[in-house]
Amino acid sequence: MKIQASQLNYTIGDIEGNTKKILAALARAKKNGADVVLFSELSITGYPPEDLLLDFSMVDAAEKKLREIAPATKGLFVAVGLPRRNPKMKEKPLHNSAAIFIDGDLVGFKDKVLLPTYDVFDERRFFEPGGEQPVFEYLGRRIGVTICEDIWQHAGDVGFSDYFRDPVKEYEERGIDLLLNLSASPYYYKRDDVRASVLSASARTLRCPVILCNQVGANDQIVFDGHSSYANEKGDLIQVAKGFAEDDLLIDLSVLSCVSRKMQTGIGALYSALVMGVRDYFYKQGFSKAILGLSGGIDSALVACIACEALGAENVRALALPSRFSSPESLIDAEQLANNLGILLETVSIDELFQQYLERLGPYFATSSLVEENLQARVRGQILMAFANQFSSILLNTGNKSEMAMGYTTLYGDMAGGLGVLHDVIKLKVYELSRFVNREKEVIPEAILQKVPSAELRPNQKDSDTLPPYEILDPILEDYIEEHLTAQEIADRRGQPIAFIQEIIRKIHIAEYKRRQAPIGIRVTRKAFSRGRNVPIVQKWM
Repeated sequence: MKIQASQLNYTIGDIEGNTKKILAALARAKKNGADVVLFSELSITGYPPEDLLLDFSMVDAAEKKLREIAPATKGLFVAVGLPRRNPKMKEKPLHNSAAIFIDGDLVGFKDKVLLPTYDVFDERRFFEPGGEQPVFEYLGRRIGVTICEDIWQHAGDVGFSDYFRDPVKEYEERGIDLLLNLSASPYYYKRDDVRASVLSASARTLRCPVILCNQVGANDQIVFDGHSSYANEKGDLIQVAKGFAEDDLLIDLSVLSCVSRKMQTGIGALYSALVMGVRDYFYKQGFSKAILGLSGGIDSALVACIACEALGAENVRALALPSRFSSPESLIDAEQLANNLGILLETVSIDELFQQYLERLGPYFATSSLVEENLQARVRGQILMAFANQFSSILLNTGNKSEMAMGYTTLYGDMAGGLGVLHDVIKLKVYELSRFVNREKEVIPEAILQKVPSAELRPNQKDSDTLPPYEILDPILEDYIEEHLTAQEIADRRGQPIAFIQEIIRKIHIAEYKRRQAPIGIRVTRKAFSRGRNVPIVQKWM
């Protein structure tokens, strides 16, 4: 038996476009001699459709596409994901389903059993859990079908849930020869080992091959990395599809094979995720041009590199916006980076506008250092947005997760933008990613990598005047935000005074109101600020 897992880049709500991708994949499967074709979760609508599911006309349009897909499944066993109306109309009106076709006929559905409601997921808001675990017979094999979360409970890795059912154990009782999994499993840094272990656990229990087809591409903040996978009956990971690209993974169960490709991992995968996040955010909305402020610092340098790879250098415009506090070296570094990337860099001094603000406010109050620093950031934000409007561009925000965590940002100033490229990347990772960019040749000037981080909003300013050194701060942020450790646990782990840890946590929470007004950011860690984390602004607990 040959199986094709077609991992495709769907656009949410593009029923026509997504169906065309599915039909094209079915045509390729026939040319490839496949017997079974597997697609990802909610493939007809794209994942996650969220509150578009409250528009039942979209759900009905997805179901109607099954009639168009059916003839193309002649000679095949096919599993396609879609939302469908709950025929029993109990509690929730929809099921998250896999439509099963055999030799051109729609023979039934397999409904998702386990519906996650943690982190970025809120499926129980819309869907009723599936009941039965049907077994489908094809070419002498008994085939079970699961949808994403259905196999995670068995491996004991489902976040903040402990479901009362285990679909893998239920299929073990039924006895199957092959398990298929339609998945929309988001990327986060270093998640690859977790997903592989989940796949292997199911294969070992069922003593049969397990094949997972994962969505690829970015939808809003969430990035899907692909890496569709095949594990044999021993739980060995045998084949892996490409990461961060559409791919047809063709598996021949009759052939004993070794691993043909490993998952893309580590800092390279993180960089690919950010590039895909930018590219799909632009292209799926019909935009092609980006603009950003290029300060001569490392954050904006890295964002410029990511934007060029995602959109092409010809579509990236950069502005240098110096003030009286900007160092000559920063302008030189920005110019060198722009030359290395081949992007347009224009210089617009903000000093005259800044001075006019000071003079206009003079009769009312003597401006403080904080007011003057924020004024500069806001003048820059207004100029950048004016350029973005004039040239039909999206402004890329260049702030990082460490700054966002601590509120080391200016509302309506350096927080301006349509997309926060690094909002889920701590400062130390910014350096690591920048070195990755320079792995073959110097793109980001070494002077940028070596300079002391500074906002350059007052004389001799350094980030460390306001923040702890990033070597100390960033591990604490990861402990608290991503691993949910308590202040005492962090103090013990990091060898820091409890009062120091508590003050950092306090600053994280008082900055919540700023983050709510920030542009959305690309999610690339286990816990991002802009998606999957909901903390009240007004509260007295933290």
